[in-house]
Amino acid sequence: MSTSALLKKVRKIEIKTKGLSNHIFAGEYHTAFKGRGMAFSEVRKYQPGDEIRSIDWNVTARYNAPFIKVFEEEREMTVMLLIDVSASGNFGTKEQFKRELATELSAILAFSAIKNNDKVGVIFFTDVIEQFIPPKKGKSHILRIIREVLAFQPKGKETDIAGVLEYFNSVIKKRSICFILSDFISKPFDKPLKIASKKHDLVALKIHDKREDILPNVGLVPMQDAESEQMIFVDTSSKKIREDFAKTRLAKTKALKKLFPASGVDLINITTGTDYVKPLINFFKTRGRRR
Repeated sequence: MSTSALLKKVRKIEIKTKGLSNHIFAGEYHTAFKGRGMAFSEVRKYQPGDEIRSIDWNVTARYNAPFIKVFEEEREMTVMLLIDVSASGNFGTKEQFKRELATELSAILAFSAIKNNDKVGVIFFTDVIEQFIPPKKGKSHILRIIREVLAFQPKGKETDIAGVLEYFNSVIKKRSICFILSDFISKPFDKPLKIASKKHDLVALKIHDKREDILPNVGLVPMQDAESEQMIFVDTSSKKIREDFAKTRLAKTKALKKLFPASGVDLINITTGTDYVKPLINFFKTRGRRR
């Protein structure tokens, strides 16, 4: 992709996703991910309706009039985006590839975070750690992240969720909000997921394409695994093959649906070519009610 084409694409994504984060997601994001505590702000005179528990008795005694302590939410947090850039992201049958969808979701989450004065960092991963962008604030930083997602050329092709979670735990010491954007086509990662969720607030965004769940009847076709590059011929006219394929996919989907909540991790399912606004809004609202 040329530099001018890349900049145009970055600008297009910025306009779309920044608008969504400003007008739709900002308030929901703030409610769902509140600060971790309250910090002292000031002392002021007591007003009718104020909590009696907030009275500062030392100041009250000194001035012979009731004063209360005012606290403000410690808003600033760190948001980490763990973005899967493996070869399976270069697949899509509904207007966009999975990687393109991941780019838009990353941009929305990043703009929502900086709107709330949070720092944003990124780890690009495949079966190796491709790149680590330390958490920072600011629009220029977010635009850099979007450019990287669009233009990044990974060294690896497969996916290792366990590896990126272990790396994430080692480089981010303080508790953070962590969004994992992947199709989760990976070797087992149960243990690292549970360890990371005890230290951080994890949210899994599972990105998939409907064609990955059902094998169409189109006769004998060559198929290549995007990550392993293994080529095989599959007789899709065989009902048994199609049924076995669907059963295997369903079993994997059910296993993930069970794994994430059991590990204390929120899960959002998002499909290529569909409106992702509704599932995100539903997640933010549901989470906001839980807090």
